[in-house]
Amino acid sequence: MSEEDTFWLSLAEKFLGVLLTIIGALFLYFTATSTGALGAFSGLFGFLGIAVLVVGVFLLLVRPPE
Repeated sequence: MSEEDTFWLSLAEKFLGVLLTIIGALFLYFTATSTGALGAFSGLFGFLGIAVLVVGVFLLLVRPPE
């Protein structure tokens, strides 16, 4: 791979990480504020929100191969 490909790959990875972190945080916020409407499924949606948030933070922290 050329040096430019590594830059664009790294930029795309960081952008996806930021996007997933925002989506995960929104997922958790809306799950926490609407537990009455979700009922028994609030635990499932809370777990999925945490999983998306962890994947987003992981993509932000991990360095791509050089």
